[in-house]
Amino acid sequence: MKALSTLSLILSTLSAGLMAGLFAAFAYAVMPGLKQSSSRTLVEAMQRINVAILNPVFMSAFMGGLLFMLAAVILHWRADLRPVLPWVIAGFLLYLVMFFVTAGVNVPLNDQLAKAGAPGEIADLGAVRAAFEDKWVAWNVVRAVAATGSFGCFIWALIKHGAKSQ
Repeated sequence: MKALSTLSLILSTLSAGLMAGLFAAFAYAVMPGLKQSSSRTLVEAMQRINVAILNPVFMSAFMGGLLFMLAAVILHWRADLRPVLPWVIAGFLLYLVMFFVTAGVNVPLNDQLAKAGAPGEIADLGAVRAAFEDKWVAWNVVRAVAATGSFGCFIWALIKHGAKSQ
């Protein structure tokens, strides 16, 4: 059982770290770069990114994180592992914030952008961009912060878990 609890923490930490890195990179590099570009470039780039990201690697980390973290909560409920539980629960809750912001705000905005059509066929690219960019960027920062907080909680949980083992 100790090996499973350790594995659940490692996989939870990796999932949270991957999501934190992805969303943070969008916050500090991708979207500031696209902000400096034309409306056509931003719309086309984001439409293509939103299609490309729906792949097994991303989905395994994104959805797998939920499963790994739930397993970590269950496995650390036992009395001998309970000192780590508050950090596991906090990490899981922050991951859920990231998950629900993604599902409830960013994905619907991505879908709205896709429905606008191909950039060459959009009559007013500026209006499409305006309806998308600022809201998407702001909520991406929220999910980046939540995922980073989750990552930090799971790092600390691993440290405490390891210290308990010694």
